[in-house]
Amino acid sequence: MKERGSSFSGSIGFVLAAAGSAVGVGNIWRFPYLCAKDGGGLFLLVYLVLVLTFGFVLLTTDVALGRKTKKNALRAFESLDPKWKFLGHLTFMVPALIMTYYSVIGGWIVKYFFTYIISEGKDAASDVYFTSFITSDIAPVVFMLIFLALTAWIVFRGVEKGIEKFSRIIMPGLILLIVIIAIFSLTLSHTDTDGTVRTGMQGLAVYLKPDFHGLTVKRFLEILLDAMSQLFFSLSVSMGIMITYGSYLRKQDHIEQSVRQIEVFDTLVAFLAGLMIVPAVFVYSGGDESALGKGPSLMFVTLPKVFAEMKIGSLIGAGFFILVLFAALTSSVSVMEAIVSGLDDRYHWGRKKATVICYIYAVALGICCSLGFGKWSSFTIFGFSILDFLDFVSNSLLMPVVGMLTCIMVGFVLKPQLIVNELELNGPFKMKKFYSVMVKWIAPPCLLAILISSILDTLGIVKL
Repeated sequence: MKERGSSFSGSIGFVLAAAGSAVGVGNIWRFPYLCAKDGGGLFLLVYLVLVLTFGFVLLTTDVALGRKTKKNALRAFESLDPKWKFLGHLTFMVPALIMTYYSVIGGWIVKYFFTYIISEGKDAASDVYFTSFITSDIAPVVFMLIFLALTAWIVFRGVEKGIEKFSRIIMPGLILLIVIIAIFSLTLSHTDTDGTVRTGMQGLAVYLKPDFHGLTVKRFLEILLDAMSQLFFSLSVSMGIMITYGSYLRKQDHIEQSVRQIEVFDTLVAFLAGLMIVPAVFVYSGGDESALGKGPSLMFVTLPKVFAEMKIGSLIGAGFFILVLFAALTSSVSVMEAIVSGLDDRYHWGRKKATVICYIYAVALGICCSLGFGKWSSFTIFGFSILDFLDFVSNSLLMPVVGMLTCIMVGFVLKPQLIVNELELNGPFKMKKFYSVMVKWIAPPCLLAILISSILDTLGIVKL
């Protein structure tokens, strides 16, 4: 197979870029919540086992397909079997939808970072600050444009000079910041008016100590599903991103080793995010674990209130939001790259033209998503705001379907040996029997379970 014109300079560049894609806001605003909800250390243990098994199979499949075909997801499936061309189009739809609303969330992060830099974050602790910001017509759009411009500039510069160079700088910085804030969280202490003292180390116990109280088979299956869903959505699989990045990987680079390193990065950041957030919220929430919450409410409402209680909260808040901005940017870059690469593969527009077109598209739909909370808030799609609807279609529907169909295609049409052969270009693949069983018989039903649970959770029928 002919090498692509663009490629990473080596496996380190690939690992940092791919890890940057995997490390997104979901690691920061959902992982800590699930860990506190699902038995602390018990959730961590289940998650770690899944990383080494379920996650490894999905990530390996995407990366190997990319390197094997040297094509973006839009063309990769078609090149292997023309009958599966539709799967390439389904996969391409995922980043195309995510780009439109992820940039809006990225704009929110930029806004909060500036708030902590300019006004020390005092305003951000207000109960109405977040709502009043996202419902305004101009400010969210302006900050979204700043975030999108940063993303497009990095993608515009190319794989090695843009994405890889950016990842080599940002990823070590992200790890350093999250370690510093996590250590600081462990040193926190707060005394209530009744004299009750709560410390960060007590919060650490809540985070790490396995809680088997009231554990039943049903409850364990719920925890397993939570961990499996979080892992699936965290690794950037079934989005075309890892296929795209895999297509830039050189034949001499070791896929199995690189995948393990990506998993370590992603899991480490998720773990440190919990170490950073759970003790801090525990200390300043009266010890109420349910105060943790998830999603935007955790990041943009709960945490600013926590920072306001700290002696150096403005500094920690600024550090936290630059950290989150790093995570959001690395993910946003990978999403845009998957789109740009697909457009270039399909229409041969070249990187620069494809990036400009992608930027214009993201701006147009991003403005619609942003206004969906303000001037257009009365407009809903099946009861969803514009942003929430796009999130539902891309995350709850398309991603599990794409993942399931990819495993079925590899397991029963192409056969697992095709992936095994690609991995064995760099040496023996000792887990080939395990991989074959997982991709054919275990992963598809697991992804079906994620699809069903995601739909039920989004519709409010079952709350995860």
